[in-house]
Amino acid sequence: MHEETVSPSVYRFRPHWEVLPAGTQLWRMHSSRFAAEEFKPFSPDDRNPGRFHATPEDPYPCLYAATDPETALAETLLRSVPFHRETGMRLVPWASVRGKSLNVVRTRCELKLVSLCSGAALAAVCQDNRLLENEGAKHYGSTRNWARELRAQAPEAMGMIWGSKRNPSQRALVLFGDRLTDHADGPLEALPYRSIPDLGSPDGIGEANQLLAPLRSAIKEPLHR
Repeated sequence: MHEETVSPSVYRFRPHWEVLPAGTQLWRMHSSRFAAEEFKPFSPDDRNPGRFHATPEDPYPCLYAATDPETALAETLLRSVPFHRETGMRLVPWASVRGKSLNVVRTRCELKLVSLCSGAALAAVCQDNRLLENEGAKHYGSTRNWARELRAQAPEAMGMIWGSKRNPSQRALVLFGDRLTDHADGPLEALPYRSIPDLGSPDGIGEANQLLAPLRSAIKEPLHR
């Protein structure tokens, strides 16, 4: 990221675009409190806002997703998780999946997204890979401000898409709920098949671990329920 003292508003962006067609399937891991197609509303009391969450100055609802189920899990569960020295695996605590679901949705409309999938695309919004790779609250304040300015300069943007940090052959994305209000039935349709409604259950852990196995990762079974 650029130094936090530099306001993104001093730059003029020339975004690259990617359009996902209607009928595109996307996967998301999320709190089971939300429906598969439901956007997370902005909350000023959110203790752990994500990389491109809203700010009080621009309080939009958002939804993070990925182009495949493995990446949806990896992007959420494998943040800063090291490989275990003895097993060579990345072991995810059960608490990370308790009360969580993995669902697939299908887009009901075209999604016009700002692309961050190449060096040129990042440079077009005056950024580099640090926008996508730096972790933690001290960095996310800056990345959220950058997303806010990007939305201001590109009011047609329905979200952003980028190469997954934890599964580089695939992509992750964020959708802006306030830019997707025109469809009467909502922009996303839930597809029950291949969903894992309870990732913390024995069956859910088993299914998720099959998806995570190629990434040498697994959710640890809880010692006590």
